[in-house]
Amino acid sequence: MDKVDNPMEELQKAAICSICLEYFKDPVSIQCGHNFCLRCITECCEKAKRRFCCPHCRRQACKRDFRPNRELANVAEVAKRYKMQAEEAAGEKAVCERHREPLKLFCEDDQALICVVCDRSKDHRAHTVLPIEEAVQDYKEQIQNQSLSLKQERERLQELKQDTERMTGEVLETLNAEWRKVTSESELLHQLLEEKEQALLDQLNELKLEIKKEQKENDTNYSEKMSLLVDLVSEMEEKCKQPDSEFLQR
Repeated sequence: MDKVDNPMEELQKAAICSICLEYFKDPVSIQCGHNFCLRCITECCEKAKRRFCCPHCRRQACKRDFRPNRELANVAEVAKRYKMQAEEAAGEKAVCERHREPLKLFCEDDQALICVVCDRSKDHRAHTVLPIEEAVQDYKEQIQNQSLSLKQERERLQELKQDTERMTGEVLETLNAEWRKVTSESELLHQLLEEKEQALLDQLNELKLEIKKEQKENDTNYSEKMSLLVDLVSEMEEKCKQPDSEFLQR
């Protein structure tokens, strides 16, 4: 856990909205874990349709996924009161405007500094009143506890972020491996198809050559037979033209 020299100053910073730079009013958390005033973040993403960039870390977040952070609202209220009390306590001449007595007491019910005369008045008689030092100590303890809680929440979110990044990396690595596998198998299949195509083309070409060769041989054979028949027909016609005395002779 980070070492903090001044936890009060650290808590004051944690209670400030990074957009308006004032104490949180109706704080909400967005998906990345950062907090803003509801009004501030609503105005910030007003022009976005569904998703917008976090003003702090620029990560994407859903426009409608705002989670109220009541614990942070309490911390902001405590920090605000503590600062006011610290500023009042720092004044050397802090006196009651009504009784002109030093403001040495703190009324928890009214959340205000009072004097010993106010403490005995009917306005504060039934209220819980503490010396300023004791009240400041109580609030410091509350602030320190809230600060510790916020730091633990920050560490939890950091661990969640790391786990998410690790899981995302594993998924991406699996997808990349699958992509390489599909690409390799596709290339191999393409090569096999090309080889098969070439083999079929070679077979068809051989068959084509054989058919042409056979056709040529048949043409030659038919030509020879037709030539022979023509000669025989001519011979027979000549034979028929011979005189009767020669026709029967060989």
